[in-house]
Amino acid sequence: MINEEIRDKEVRMIDQNGDQLGIMPIKQALELAELKQLDLVKIAPQAKPPVCKIMDYGKHRFEIAKKEKEAKKNQKVITIKEVRLSPTIEEHDLSVKAKNAIKFLESGDKVKVTIRFKGRQMNYTQSGMAVMDSFSALVGDICTIEKRPRVEGRSMIMILTPKN
Repeated sequence: MINEEIRDKEVRMIDQNGDQLGIMPIKQALELAELKQLDLVKIAPQAKPPVCKIMDYGKHRFEIAKKEKEAKKNQKVITIKEVRLSPTIEEHDLSVKAKNAIKFLESGDKVKVTIRFKGRQMNYTQSGMAVMDSFSALVGDICTIEKRPRVEGRSMIMILTPKN
C-alpha cells in the first residue's frame, strides 16, 4: 500500500535514509512524505503499529524487478532425460545407451533410467536389477545415484545426477 491507500491511524515511520522517526499519525506521515516529494509505502503491515517508509515507489519497484530479472538469469534449469532399457538388452546396446546417458549428464541434466517389464518378465525383476547394476557401472564415474533402482508398477526406475 502506498500514500492514501494506507488506512491505519498511526504508523511507525522510517525516512528515506533508514532513520527511525517514531510513531506518528497517518496525516502527519503523509504530509512529511509530500514535503519531501516522495511516497509513503507500508513495508510491514503485520506490525503493531504498521511500519511505513518514505521512498520513491517507482524506483523501488524498478529495483525489485531488476533483482528478480538478475536472479532469473543466474538460475539453471535442470531437465530430466530418460533412457529406456529392457531386461533382455544386449551388451552393445547397453553401452550405446550408456554413452547417451553420459552425454546427458555432461550437459548437466538428470537421467531417469527405466526398464519396462512386459508380460511374464514381471516374475524376473532380478534380471532387470542386474541390467541396472551393469548400467550404473558403465556411467558410475561421472554421476551419482540419486534414487536407487526400485520397482514401481511394471517399471523399474533409477535416477542419476551429474557429479559436481
